[in-house]
Amino acid sequence: MTGAVVLLSGGLDSTTCVAQAIADGCKVTALSFRYGQRHSRELDSAKAVAEFYNIDHIIVDLDLSSFRSALTRKEIDVPENRENVGSDIPVTYVPARNIIMLSVAAGLCESVDADRIYIGVNSVDYSGYPDCRPEFIQAFRDMLAVGTKAGVEGNPIRIVTPIQHSSKADIVRLGKRLGAPLHLTWSCYEGGEKACGKCDSCRLRLEGFREAGYEDEIEYE
Repeated sequence: MTGAVVLLSGGLDSTTCVAQAIADGCKVTALSFRYGQRHSRELDSAKAVAEFYNIDHIIVDLDLSSFRSALTRKEIDVPENRENVGSDIPVTYVPARNIIMLSVAAGLCESVDADRIYIGVNSVDYSGYPDCRPEFIQAFRDMLAVGTKAGVEGNPIRIVTPIQHSSKADIVRLGKRLGAPLHLTWSCYEGGEKACGKCDSCRLRLEGFREAGYEDEIEYE
């Protein structure tokens, strides 16, 4: 069985990627990060998703609290009801986050005999982050080919992006078709008892469920 490391934030996109990796016949190791984010609610969801699938779940501690982002510094407000989401790079961007997390995932791949990484990057309905674009993923693939033991030996680690070109509605439909536990997921940038419904992530998620013809089962303010 092929081994895969799946970056699992606990959100809609990454949970759908876990479901896809399992459907692809992979033995999945879920990888999450405690990186100084403004709340731990998403990690609770990641743990719940891993338990739902009964898969190995590794949480790596990083301290990115010195990085300037609304997701790591509570003195920076999370934007609400932004116009033209995806047209610029918002303050919720965490500098180099996917570079760091993919690097850790690659190291974990070589440690657990996995040959691929699944990541839920998306460049259609997204907040405008530069490290979610196809050209970034291709550049990282090229780096892994020369910067890892697996790559030097001719078996470079693959980066699988199942939802790269999918709309949020398509992602919801895929998750539903695969039986992913979307009711356990958390996408909100805030960490309250209920999702705020106003941040970029909530708005994209809500619109995706609406367009897909499903009711979002999580609670909103």
